[in-house]
Amino acid sequence: MQLGLIGLGKMGGNMRERIRRAGHTVIGYDRNPEVSDVKSLAELVEKLDAPRHVWVMVPAGTATQTVIDELGDLLSPGDTVIDGGNSRWTDDEKHAAALGIKGIGFVDAGVSGGVWGLKNGYALMVGGEKEYVDRLRPIFDALKPEGPYGYVHAGRVGAGHFSKMVHNGIEYAMMQAYAEGWELLEKVHSVENVREVFRSWQEGTVIRSWLLDLAVNALDEDEHLEGLRGYAEDSGEGRWTVEAAIDNAVPLPAITASLFARFASRQDDSPQMKMIAALRNQFGGHAVEKKG
Repeated sequence: MQLGLIGLGKMGGNMRERIRRAGHTVIGYDRNPEVSDVKSLAELVEKLDAPRHVWVMVPAGTATQTVIDELGDLLSPGDTVIDGGNSRWTDDEKHAAALGIKGIGFVDAGVSGGVWGLKNGYALMVGGEKEYVDRLRPIFDALKPEGPYGYVHAGRVGAGHFSKMVHNGIEYAMMQAYAEGWELLEKVHSVENVREVFRSWQEGTVIRSWLLDLAVNALDEDEHLEGLRGYAEDSGEGRWTVEAAIDNAVPLPAITASLFARFASRQDDSPQMKMIAALRNQFGGHAVEKKG
């Protein structure tokens, strides 16, 4: 199967490689000519056979809107656009409607896996009409982890990004819990080996998880996280999750508190935020702020 892929950064570049390893043809475009297969979006579309499938993997907001607008002018009826970035779900309905007028299908795909996705696969939460989703299954199967899990057709347009947003909200709360526990362990004098306490939890406990494994990785690199500043950004999905909870009158105290904790990190050098920053760097390659 052929796929056009726009955006070859930390995730997009690895996704291109994983899809190619599964035997599919991927033509990638990026503003960085060193990683791009073509020189323009027009050339990318020209090289694809109809019906074309083009996956957009660029930052949410203006960048995604600009690319989708350009694709709307370049593609033909029967083609499909997939937005695999972290767009807000409310944007998906607008994109689907604008492209639908031109006979172009639209699918939104929430993608989780970060910098580890090339090796482990990407969890995919997909929204859109069954007709368009089904024709893309070979690509989804190439990207997802091996085994029965890691892919879901979550529902209509917007459902994929909404599901990924909630996933990231849960991630916020889980990271906050690990960070708070780590700070408390570091604080008391009786616990002399906090890193090994975290390591001991990796097997046989109800709180074992991939995030815990990544926390141990971070502590192996810097046992007390002394080289990090206690500052953590939020990428938007946490805010959107809390806003959606307000709109639907659903109480989310843990997720909301974890979002506010990140805001607090920008005022003080928070010990907990050192762990949050370290975890975000471990799973997603997000930048950290070094001390000094």
